[in-house]
Amino acid sequence: MQKKIVFFGGTGMTGQCAVRYALKKGLAVRLLVRNEATVPDDFKEKVELVKGDVTSAEDVKKAIEGQELVCVVLGTRSDLKPSTVMSEGLSNVLSAMKDASLKKLSVCLSAFLFMEPEKVPAIFVNINGEHQRMLELVKESDLEYRAVLPPHIADEPQAKFVTDYGKSPGHSRSISKLDLGQFLVDCLFDDAHSRKVIGICTVK
Repeated sequence: MQKKIVFFGGTGMTGQCAVRYALKKGLAVRLLVRNEATVPDDFKEKVELVKGDVTSAEDVKKAIEGQELVCVVLGTRSDLKPSTVMSEGLSNVLSAMKDASLKKLSVCLSAFLFMEPEKVPAIFVNINGEHQRMLELVKESDLEYRAVLPPHIADEPQAKFVTDYGKSPGHSRSISKLDLGQFLVDCLFDDAHSRKVIGICTVK
């Protein structure tokens, strides 16, 4: 039986990589999308699309219905203005998972969360605050979450990468979007990662 996975943020840079990897792994993939035009042609026909918005509890509930695994790769593209859209969306995801008795969730956040808040570059303070809200939401949940905190997500080929719990592995300050996408899916199949905050980076 194919495992079923639903993605929130599956049309973003990292999200697309995670979706392609999930398809390659043989999973049945569902995406919540606001606009079908944003879905890449190479996997448009291979995934199930649910039209809706992550800030709508009803839309999120519809997307999660009948699924087994959940992957949240929400982003703001290059918009760094204050926002609570991602934490509101994640809150809807967590509630819908609870209602559907789903347990396994991976969520992509940021390695800035490993830093003291005052040391985070000013330009990223707003987005870091939003990631902090998201991390608190998953930690407070009783789900088998995997909170993945990447450094700079690079548009580079796959490479050797390492992970660590509760801190950045420290080898480099970047991770390939392909490796990150793969890990966001694979970590759901390894219970050693359950309820862990996970640092990840390329080995340079």
